[in-house]
Parts: sequence; C-alpha cells; structure tokens
Amino acid sequence: MGAVLLTGATGFVGTELLDRLLERGDRPVHALVRADDDQAAAKRLQAHARLNVLAGDIERPGLGLSDATRARLAEQVTTVVHCAASVSFDLSLEESRRVNVNGTRNVVELAERLPWLERLTYVSTAYVAGEPRGLFREDQLDVGQRFRNSYERSKFEAERMIRERAKDLPLQILRPSIIVGDSRTGRTSSFNVLYGPLKAFARGRIPAIPARRSAPVDIVPVDYVADRAYELLTDGPDGTFHVVAGRNATTVGRLLELAARHLRRKPPAVLPPRLYGRVAHPWLRRKHHGLRKLEVYFPYFSMRVRFDDRGLGPGPPVERYFHRLVEFAQRAGWGRVPSAM
Repeated sequence: MGAVLLTGATGFVGTELLDRLLERGDRPVHALVRADDDQAAAKRLQAHARLNVLAGDIERPGLGLSDATRARLAEQVTTVVHCAASVSFDLSLEESRRVNVNGTRNVVELAERLPWLERLTYVSTAYVAGEPRGLFREDQLDVGQRFRNSYERSKFEAERMIRERAKDLPLQILRPSIIVGDSRTGRTSSFNVLYGPLKAFARGRIPAIPARRSAPVDIVPVDYVADRAYELLTDGPDGTFHVVAGRNATTVGRLLELAARHLRRKPPAVLPPRLYGRVAHPWLRRKHHGLRKLEVYFPYFSMRVRFDDRGLGPGPPVERYFHRLVEFAQRAGWGRVPSAM
C-alpha cells in the first residue's frame, strides 16, 4: 500500500488518527495543514520520519498545492482521508458551505486525479440525519429532514455531493455522533458541544433547560472514533458506517443525573421546549446571560432520532467514562489551562 494523504491533521479527530497512522502502521503520511508555507505547517505537528507536512488549504482549488506537489502525491498516494471541516454551529450557511461542501469537493477533485487510489475516506457526521424521528440507518441520507443549524445542513450537502461525485471511487463514509474526550483519560483538545452546557452547569448558570428527559443523546469518545476510523481505512470495506453509541446511547435524563452527581449540583429544571420558548425563555435570558451562548445546543436535548449501529456495533456507554471527562475538563479549566491538555 502507498502513502496516505490526511486533511484536518491538526483537528480533534485528525490528530488522533494521525497518531494511529504513525504508531500502528508503516505507511508514509502526507498531512495537509493550513499555513503560509511548509515550514510553518511543520511546526504545528510533531516531527516523525514517515510524516511529510504540507501547507495547503482545502478551500482553494488543488488544495492550494503546487503542480509539482500534486504530481508527487499522484505518484505516492493510494489513500485519502478527509477529516478537515468547520464544526461551528453558529456560522452562516454560506461560510459553512465554503469549508464543508466546497472544501470537500476540492478534496474529491484531487482524489480523482490519483491513478493508484485504493481508498477515499470521508469523515461526515451522524447528524446529517437532521430532525427525523425514529431510527436513522447507515444506508439513508435524504429523508426529507430539517436541520438545526448550518453545520448539519452543510455536512449533509457535502455527503450528498461526495456520494454523487465519488460514486465510482472506492469510497468510505464515517458518521460519528457527538465526540468527547478519551474514554481512558478524559483528555480532549476540543471543548465543544457537550462541554459548553456542562461548564455552564458546573458554574451554576443553567437553572433550566428545554428538553425531553427521554431524548436520546449519542456520545462517543475520540479514541473509539479514531480506532474505528483507522481500522476501516486500513482494512475495511467501502460503504457508510455509523461510529456511534447506538444501542448504548444515553438519555437527557440520565446525563443530567451523571452531571449532577459528578459536579455536585442540583439538576436544572427540565421544561418542555414550547414552554421554555414562550414563557421561561425571556426571563431566563435576562437573568442568566450565559444561556444565550448555549442556545445553539438546546435542540439536541429534545431529539427523537436514534442511530443504526449495525455496521460497527454500539460504542461504549458514556456512563463508563463520564467521570473522566469531567475530571479532565475541571483540571483543564474547561479549556483554559493548556498544560493540562
């Protein structure tokens, strides 16, 4: 097998996957990093004999690489792994599309020009499911769903595009759910999604939330995601795979119990979303200004969708490692103490 081209090598999942490619495999890895030049790009990753760091940009045609560099990649690369993405929930749809849709299209265009391509692996998200009810299967994509934010919609559009554009390529699509820290250590470099509400709760800033206690919350640790991604891209079949807790998903009610126990606080009041929006919401926003920043996450506390896990089986239940997530986050000051990370 030839070399691997990895985008998003400095991101949360990309960093973990890069470690596995270098520690467990023997293939050369070309890591695309957004930087002014290759020297600046190399400073963002730890040196390794089999690692070649390239300055590039997925938003630019040809990934911002020179003709000579693309020609060299065409001679060496047999696997392309596209992890780079914008995961922000509050960007405009145009901004999200620029990275997640157009950037993915640029990666596919480069992959199409690789004569020895054996595998194109795209890291999507389980939340391309949007807001349907019931079980969302791995073989489904467009089911007429609505979307909660520009991130979900842009990732849906990116997956739809790559399925159409790369249908004749050896394509794998991986759909992780909510990714948190390492299940063994709690370690994370990304305090997004679940961590924002947890941090606010730890500091007494969430007196009430709009939610359904029975709503499923599908959480997977980053080590589980990176392990499954490495196994699939090195020795897995083509197809779409949910990298999810699946049958082991927790619920809002259970998550509140875990948070209350480990953060030693009284659980917040759970209000029906309609009541929260019409009655309690204005008062709470005036009294607890921090809630404004958390509102992008509230729709995830009243979901009804569950994710099919037939491809890989269910991931580990968060109940087994939740305490490690909280302990690490507290040591790291919820992202403010770099030495802890």
